[in-house]
Amino acid sequence: MSDSASVKPAGRTILASTIAKPYTEEITENVSKLSITPKLVGFLANDDPAAEMYANWTGKTCQSLGFDYELRQVDKNDLEGALIKANKDDQVNGIMVYFPVFGNNQDQYLQQLISTEKDVEGLNFLYYHNLYHNVRFLDPPANEQKSILPCTPLAMVKILEYLGVYNKLLHYGNRLYGKKVLVVNRSEIVGRPLAALLANDGATVYSVDINNIQQFTRGDDLSEQRHKVIELDSSEYSVENLAPTCDVIITGVPSDKYKFPTEYVRNGTVVINFSSAKNFNDDIKTKAALYVPSIGKVTISMLLRNLLRLIDNKNIRRLKDPQSN
Repeated sequence: MSDSASVKPAGRTILASTIAKPYTEEITENVSKLSITPKLVGFLANDDPAAEMYANWTGKTCQSLGFDYELRQVDKNDLEGALIKANKDDQVNGIMVYFPVFGNNQDQYLQQLISTEKDVEGLNFLYYHNLYHNVRFLDPPANEQKSILPCTPLAMVKILEYLGVYNKLLHYGNRLYGKKVLVVNRSEIVGRPLAALLANDGATVYSVDINNIQQFTRGDDLSEQRHKVIELDSSEYSVENLAPTCDVIITGVPSDKYKFPTEYVRNGTVVINFSSAKNFNDDIKTKAALYVPSIGKVTISMLLRNLLRLIDNKNIRRLKDPQSN
């Protein structure tokens, strides 16, 4: 056998810019129809290089798509007051914070400070409750105001749809039926809500963090649609034996030192990294059928779609009750 015949064919690397393109075109069209220039304010209260990079991307994307973007750099101890002020400012349509700030429960408190009418990242308790309980609208039974989903987990869903992992021939809630997904991250901002979203769509999700592995599946009570979670026995289940059974592997470990072992990946797997760090070695391309090395541009597209949705929801409420705003 020749050397060339023994080389495994490389999978396709899919760039976030390619996936984001139809969404950015949709956003540009919808912004052009508005009577205002939507204003997004981002708050940076840390010196995290990844947060600064995200802020720069957000600003450039906003400018290119017709949004007004303002980055406000504040001391972390002044952030609470700055958020309250932005909530009250009628010229501000959307608010986001580049986390982590304190890196503890104080960050969760700051998330809840942002008005639900301006929370473009979908981190408010109302939106999280709706996500975990698979509630898609804010105003049942009218179902005119769509709930906001956290922008990074939502970006992941859109990426999986683009890659063909979702089966569009099936009904909503079943489109990941039979799929197994490994998610190496269980943060409250991305990993856990992502696992819930995928489970609510029919997947079996193995959620991995430093302490354990949890399995997320859709609940038995389809009238409630809420997913269920069980902790797996570490003596029986590990990343090493679960990964080869999975159709999709997603990582989000914020460390340059972490690398997901390529030997754990089954040939033909879909592989996605949403961390700002590179979680896979280059040889992942010999195993993955489709590899998405970063998702930032898709995340920002979802963030701006959320902003437009917040504006739509506000307009719907104003039409129903002119005294509400």
